[in-house]
Amino acid sequence: MAFSLKVPTNIIQGRENFASLNGHRRWDRVISRKGRSASPAVSMSTTPVQCLEKPSKMLHNTGIPIMVNGCTGKMGKAVIEAAVSAGLHLVPVSFSSSEESQKTVQVGGKDIQMYGPSERESILASTFDEYPNLVVVDYTVPAAVNDNAELYCKIGVPFVMGTTAGDREQLYKTVEDSKVYAVISPQMGKQVVAFIAAMEIMAEQFPGAFSGYSLQVMESHQAFKLDTSGTAKEVISCFQKLGVSFDLDEIQMIRDPEQQLEMVGVPEEHLSGHAFHLYHLTSPDQTVSFEFQHNVCGRSVYAEGTIDATIFLAQKVRSKAEKRIYNMIDVLREGNMR
Repeated sequence: MAFSLKVPTNIIQGRENFASLNGHRRWDRVISRKGRSASPAVSMSTTPVQCLEKPSKMLHNTGIPIMVNGCTGKMGKAVIEAAVSAGLHLVPVSFSSSEESQKTVQVGGKDIQMYGPSERESILASTFDEYPNLVVVDYTVPAAVNDNAELYCKIGVPFVMGTTAGDREQLYKTVEDSKVYAVISPQMGKQVVAFIAAMEIMAEQFPGAFSGYSLQVMESHQAFKLDTSGTAKEVISCFQKLGVSFDLDEIQMIRDPEQQLEMVGVPEEHLSGHAFHLYHLTSPDQTVSFEFQHNVCGRSVYAEGTIDATIFLAQKVRSKAEKRIYNMIDVLREGNMR
């Protein structure tokens, strides 16, 4: 994911044009503009950027044993590919459903033995004995979040929880009571997390800065995502603190693949996995506008963030840091990302 700044000189003509979805105009052309004003905008896209050289302090992290539960899912596969690319040691076992138990699957060029619910505890305990520096990554299903976390805490294995939903209050209580090392975050995309954190800082330090401004929000995700984007909700919360009046039911959720292709501009190969967000603020007199956009295609940004969280957690264990729940802000502040 790459960040870019753009400073358009045109402004929004009206809310009704923003809300228009005729299936023939691209995302960046939905808003009809005319006139001139100073209207800074911030956008994020997945335009490839040249990789920076890895910090030397990260080199000793290769070989960290990592166990990926949910390895046959789309995120699990992406995490395994990122782990292998980063030089981590993939432990060839994973939790699965009862139907997949005892099967061997190949993910990322590696053979992985699958184990069902009845075998989880004994397999995790023996794996942790064999790999005392083990870090578990969980990308299973919402229904398994709490049971899996209880097991990780019972065995005492450090874990990164990327699976969303479940009973989050109970999840945090379980981990806090057990005093294990964990990174828990519903958003593993480190650049997205940094953007939201910057918005929260702005909202905290400059409350009411956008009082009177109107806000339009569009978000596009794969068709099978039925709920509203959690990321959009977090950003909107920041705008509300900045003085903007906006109700969540005003969000334009786009789930129709044809609109995503023709109007939003989602590449066809990423219709099944993308997260496009657009926020547009307009001043009461229509002379100033601000636009924030962040688009993600595929799952690599979340997988890379997960690997950074895994390395971060392994470092915490190695240094005997405080046993507690960490999040992606902690990972970002560490400054050791690849």
